[in-house]
Amino acid sequence: MTEEKQAASVPQSGTTASQEEFKKQLEECEKKAAEYLSGWQRERADFLNYKKEEMERIGQLINYAREELILEILPLMDNFEVIEKKLPENLKKNENIKGLLQIKIQFHDFLKSLGVEEIKSVGEKFDPKFHESVEEVEPASPADKGIKSGIIVEEIQKGYKSNGRLLRPAKVKVSK
Repeated sequence: MTEEKQAASVPQSGTTASQEEFKKQLEECEKKAAEYLSGWQRERADFLNYKKEEMERIGQLINYAREELILEILPLMDNFEVIEKKLPENLKKNENIKGLLQIKIQFHDFLKSLGVEEIKSVGEKFDPKFHESVEEVEPASPADKGIKSGIIVEEIQKGYKSNGRLLRPAKVKVSK
């Protein structure tokens, strides 16, 4: 009987050794699986961050291209402004001239749809962030003498901003 017990205990001790080995292999596999999973999760997070950064860069590129387009259109608006200011009153009723001025309104509406705003100037205090002074002027008439120094009295060229960002400063004359 003792031999039977010894014989029975030998396979058990061999089985225990293989079970221990199996447990070690299982633990190693679980560690590797956890490492692979965490590595995959890190790579996925990195990829999502990269994707988000690329979308921001593309958005900035689109905004830059849009601003460049707007800067190309602004001289057209300036020319329409000059034409409208210098147009004699008798021609303002002409249908062809009204059509041209309607184009100016369409350009204005297009720019507005892109978030472009005119910078208010005349009567405002000079602000170097939004205005470029081309001349300082003395009051021309007694009525103008009441105007404080640093107030914009005339706008030479309109200024524009887009979504709070300056596109072009307004060129103005400022009172002394």
